[in-house]
Amino acid sequence: MDEKEIKRLKEMCKSVREDIVTMTHDAGSGHPGGSLSAVEIMTALYFGGIMQVNPENPDWEDRDRFILSKGHVAPVVYSVLARRGFFPVSAMKTLRRMGSILQGHPHMASTPGLDCSAGSLGQGLSVANGIAMAFRKKQKKQRVYCLMGDGELQEGQIWEAAMTAPQHKLDNVCAIVDYNHVQLDGTIEEIKDLGDLALKWKAFGWNVIETDGNDIASVMDAFELAKTIKGRPSLILAHTIKGKGVSFMENDCNWHGTAPDDEQLAAALKEIREAE
Repeated sequence: MDEKEIKRLKEMCKSVREDIVTMTHDAGSGHPGGSLSAVEIMTALYFGGIMQVNPENPDWEDRDRFILSKGHVAPVVYSVLARRGFFPVSAMKTLRRMGSILQGHPHMASTPGLDCSAGSLGQGLSVANGIAMAFRKKQKKQRVYCLMGDGELQEGQIWEAAMTAPQHKLDNVCAIVDYNHVQLDGTIEEIKDLGDLALKWKAFGWNVIETDGNDIASVMDAFELAKTIKGRPSLILAHTIKGKGVSFMENDCNWHGTAPDDEQLAAALKEIREAE
C-alpha cells in the first residue's frame, strides 16, 4: 500500500478507538480492552478492501461473511459497521440500551451488517466452517472471516472446528486470533497456557500467518497473503495489545469489561487523538 492509503486507514483506526471508549463510557458498561486490540483487524476487513460488502444492501447474497466469535467485543464491530454506512453513526450512542439495535453482544436480527449472533464463546469457527461449506457446495467464491479471542481458544469446540476446516480443505475460511495474552481476570499464561499457538494450528493443518495485529500495513499484508492460499484454511495469528491506544488500559485485565468514567474518557480520547 502507498503512504496515503496507510494514513487513511490509520486515521480510521483512531476514529474507531474513539468510538469504542465513548460508546462504553456512555453505556456505563461494555468491553473496551479486547475491542481496542482488534481495531486494526476490523479496519482492514471493512475499510481496506479485504471483505466484499454492500452497506446499501446488507443482505447482498454475494457478500463475504464475517463471524465475531468473541462476541463481547461488539463495540469494535459496531463502530466499523456504522462508519462503513450500514446504519447511522448516531446509533452508537444507544449501545446496550433497551430497544437499541446495538445490544451488548451481537444480535443479527437487530443490527444491519451482522452475519451471526454471538455471546457464548467457542462457537464462531464452527459457524464459519458451515458457511464456507455451503459456499463450496453452491460453487460460490465468497470468503468467510472469523475473529476469535485467545482466551476463547481454551474452549474445546474451537479445536473440533480447527480439525474440520483442513479436513474439508476450506481455503475460503480465514480465521483470526486476537492474540493479546489477556483474558477476563488474568493473563492467558496464568489461567490456561496455550503454548506454541502457531505450531498447534500448523499441526492441525492450517496455513499460519503471524503478524503485528496493531500495525495496519502488516495486517493488510497478512489478509492479502491468506487470499492466495489454496487447498487449506488460513489462520492469522495477530499479536496485539489488550487496550491498545490507551496507555492505562493496555495489558490490564481490569479493562476487559469495565467502562471508563468521565475523567478516564477524557484522558483516553486525548491520548488516541494525539497518537501518531
